[in-house]
Amino acid sequence: MKLAAGINFDAQGIAQSINAMQMDMDIMGIFAENVVGFDKTGYQRKEAVISSFAEFMGTEALSYATDDQVGRLALTQKPLDIALSERGYFQVLNQDNTIELTRDGRFKIDKDGNLLTQTNQKVLSKSGMPIVLPCVPDSIDKIKIGLDGKIGVFDSEKRGLIPAGTIGVVSSDGTLVSSNCVRQGYVESSNVSLEKEYIEMANYKRSFEANRQMFKLQNSKLSSAISRLGQV
Repeated sequence: MKLAAGINFDAQGIAQSINAMQMDMDIMGIFAENVVGFDKTGYQRKEAVISSFAEFMGTEALSYATDDQVGRLALTQKPLDIALSERGYFQVLNQDNTIELTRDGRFKIDKDGNLLTQTNQKVLSKSGMPIVLPCVPDSIDKIKIGLDGKIGVFDSEKRGLIPAGTIGVVSSDGTLVSSNCVRQGYVESSNVSLEKEYIEMANYKRSFEANRQMFKLQNSKLSSAISRLGQV
């Protein structure tokens, strides 16, 4: 007599538990990144987006969207601190001539009058050209920036403003935005709410624990079945 035996189990159930745990970890990672960005000037929080059929696609179904709500504006009274009170971005030019969008308006000028970011990227005007002041003033208080982004240097002798262009403000797709949203002497804090991030993170932590317990139960039953089969 020939004894034939085997074990049949639903591997998909175990795989789904593993995928769910990995998904929960990745989402908590997005919330953790937001918490880290809370103190970063102009940081915009990321929001997890889960597409359809996530149970089959796993972490490939996870992406994120950027929350473009305006953060808190803080008064600094520094002439080269600039914030946007509406949605939009500054355009800055990298060393490799690629354009980057940012809401971090903590600017500075070099010896040649170039308007730069804290990482030495050139700030672009509405025309797409780097902004260069006509002269380097003896005091940065002479640099004036209007609500419409027009920037210039006040000439004490002529008692007038020497224009240097208009700071370009664009949407997320690079389209110019026409609005009076430029605020000189302010910086924008992140739009992250720590309370919201921790509450949302706690929800996914509980989900992770539930999936972990399910995985342990499935794994325990499979191990027990294999052990009994070995005894037979």
